[in-house]
Amino acid sequence: MNDQGTPTWAAVNSAAELGMYLRHVRERRGLSQEDLADELGIDRRYVYQIESGTPTLYTRRLFALLRLLEVRMEVHAR
Repeated sequence: MNDQGTPTWAAVNSAAELGMYLRHVRERRGLSQEDLADELGIDRRYVYQIESGTPTLYTRRLFALLRLLEVRMEVHAR
């Protein structure tokens, strides 16, 4: 964990785990979904979908690829 209590890394095995981690980091940084969406130039609903782990064709394929190749994904917060 960093000095703000945010885990600096997480092992991610699903879209839901990735979404939970990203939400935690966003909240610890004091950003709203709207703030993050504006910064990225995307709709807030898309940020919500990512954070809620809503399965999409992209995330299903991504995690299927990782499993098939036996790749472990770790995400790191700065």
